[in-house]
Amino acid sequence: MISLGRTDTSVIGRWWWTVDRWTIAAVSMIVIIGVMLIMAASPAVAERIGADHFHFIRRQFVFLPPAMLVIFGVSLLEPRDVRRLACLGFLCAVGLMALTLVSGQEIKGATRWVTIAGISIQPSEFVKPTFAVVAAWMFSEQRMQEHFPGNAISLGLYILVAGLLLLQPDVGMTIVVSSVWFVEFFLAGLPIIWVLLFMLVGLGGLVGAYFAFAHVASRIDRFLDPSAGDSYQVTTALQAFHYGGFFGRGPGEGRVKAVLPDAHTDFIMAVAGEEFGLVLCLLVVGLFAFVVLRGFARMLTEENLFILLATSGLLVQFGLQAIINMASTLHLMPTKGMTLPFISYGGSSMVALALGMGMILALTRKRYGRDGWQ
Repeated sequence: MISLGRTDTSVIGRWWWTVDRWTIAAVSMIVIIGVMLIMAASPAVAERIGADHFHFIRRQFVFLPPAMLVIFGVSLLEPRDVRRLACLGFLCAVGLMALTLVSGQEIKGATRWVTIAGISIQPSEFVKPTFAVVAAWMFSEQRMQEHFPGNAISLGLYILVAGLLLLQPDVGMTIVVSSVWFVEFFLAGLPIIWVLLFMLVGLGGLVGAYFAFAHVASRIDRFLDPSAGDSYQVTTALQAFHYGGFFGRGPGEGRVKAVLPDAHTDFIMAVAGEEFGLVLCLLVVGLFAFVVLRGFARMLTEENLFILLATSGLLVQFGLQAIINMASTLHLMPTKGMTLPFISYGGSSMVALALGMGMILALTRKRYGRDGWQ
């Protein structure tokens, strides 16, 4: 058995005593719950589309080990190296997003996927964590170097990313990226007049999206008036929570997965609610809340503006994605095809979230001396 003492100066030893082990434990529990729910929800979906019983399970397990390695490997990095990785990843992701517009695969009316070496990748998933770090770097550089146009560069990159997302189109992802960017800009010292201006622009953008994109209008109309269109998935998901009650029907006893098309992705919480009840649903919500609040708590004494902004942006992205998925399932907001972090099926989402979580762990590690300012 390997013992890591506080005097261990190896890379692993230093990592073990400086990383937030409570966050690692919470994320590990989320991953375990995700594996359990994928095994419960996906076989019925696979059989319904004529695939092998373990089709989605096998595909998810292909991506799970690399994702865990990404979390560990990225968490070993220093802030300077996280910044470099984010810049490289951002350039690659933006390039692939542009490629999707030319040769991407159209699925459900959106062109968000590109195939590389036989693997289907959604580049926009990787833009979220990398852009959060790059934008934080630009904002922090503006504060440290008065004549450096960090805010302008960040705004230009945001317009580029938002434009590519809307061309796919992916309005939901645009809202998440916009929220993260706005939070970072606000924390970096955005004047109140600009806060009000950006809020007005955001509201105008939402109204514009309603009239510009038919699928957005349809989802909002169905949310406000379920009789206005097909609300089968939301209605079925709500029935699943009702049938599950407090303790659930029991593992494997659920019925919703046999009739719900997206039971393994967007509506996986419905499977959790029916088979394991309110108990598991509250546990999942508590774990997500713990990861986000724990991350912000570790930032209370942070003096490095880049680390503060980047970590805040990554945490907001992580928490907002979880809220959107769960709120959509509970009919608290219009439906949006967004995965539940580390729980829903999806290879690109899993690896991209692992990248973001690895960055959070790397940036929130305890540092001494000048290491914290690298």
